[in-house]
Amino acid sequence: MAQVFDIAVFMGDGIGPEVMVPTLDLLQRLNGSQANFSLRFSEHPAGAGHYREHGVSLPAESLAAAREADAILLSAMGDPTVRFEDGTEISPQIELRQELDLYVGLRPVRVRPGYPTPLNLPADKTIDFVLLRESTEGLFWSRGRGQVSDEDARETLVVTRAMSEKLFEQAFRIAAQRRVTGQGPGRVTCVDKANVFRAFAFFRRIFDETAASHAGIQAESAYVDAVALWMVQRPWEFDVLVTENMFGDILSDLGAGLMGGLGLAPSADIGDEHAVFQPCHGSAPDIAGQGVANPIAMILSAAMMLDWLGRTRDCAEIVSAAERLSGAVDRVMADGTVRTPDLGGSHATADVAAAVASALDADRP
Repeated sequence: MAQVFDIAVFMGDGIGPEVMVPTLDLLQRLNGSQANFSLRFSEHPAGAGHYREHGVSLPAESLAAAREADAILLSAMGDPTVRFEDGTEISPQIELRQELDLYVGLRPVRVRPGYPTPLNLPADKTIDFVLLRESTEGLFWSRGRGQVSDEDARETLVVTRAMSEKLFEQAFRIAAQRRVTGQGPGRVTCVDKANVFRAFAFFRRIFDETAASHAGIQAESAYVDAVALWMVQRPWEFDVLVTENMFGDILSDLGAGLMGGLGLAPSADIGDEHAVFQPCHGSAPDIAGQGVANPIAMILSAAMMLDWLGRTRDCAEIVSAAERLSGAVDRVMADGTVRTPDLGGSHATADVAAAVASALDADRP
């Protein structure tokens, strides 16, 4: 009997629905071509648009559905014109991270043939590393808790041993998995500012303690400013980077820039029980409704979802489906004839999705 996976879908704001709909269509193609698994989708409200109309950004019913789902597929959310009373933007994705304890932000940085990287890479070098961002603590812990007066404003950075240990264990596990599959040498780099802040010295100490129980994996540490420099100068040397929430937020966008833009950058936020998959880019209200948004990041996020489901639920067929979907994207990008405006082309969202669908069909088992 086929394994059935329930997927909670959040369409998002702005271009969110425009990139989600074709992604669901591609997932349905895979759904119909595999005998041993089935995806069952349910759509739930959340986001800036919902807050504007109903005064709540993440309804209790939507959160409950996310808790019950096997995985959560979330598109771009937010709108700069819709904000809470304190001036901050609507961010249901952050609420989900906190409510579901999604402490690992996973941001792959991968440059393949056809990706418009701004770097002039040496012929013998490739970029393929993963950034792990702690997603519930760090400076983001202060969200909604900051103290503001007419004279000053204060936010608090929080690093706990329990969460850091879990984060580092995941980093070493991923490095070991990447080494087995040939994606990396098996090296984890802790990114911090331990030379200035006691919280980061604590963070590094926990990293060193965790590394001691993973003798087969290389462990090193580096300051965040140096890592930002090296990501531009020699990104091919990285395998797994692990860092605090705010540093990870910034470095993940730099990583997207190395790939050629946010339109190519997928992401996941993963916990012990739940996981959310969404593109790194925002809702881009300036192009919403024009049908020109790049769907690649959303499609690759869906491929990450399939891979996570397959590995955590021990379903080889769904892992294979993830490889087929990401492989189809790689072939479309390598071909280079169908590109949305953000990548210098003139094609529509639907054109890119159709090209990926054709590549997927050509690879039908």
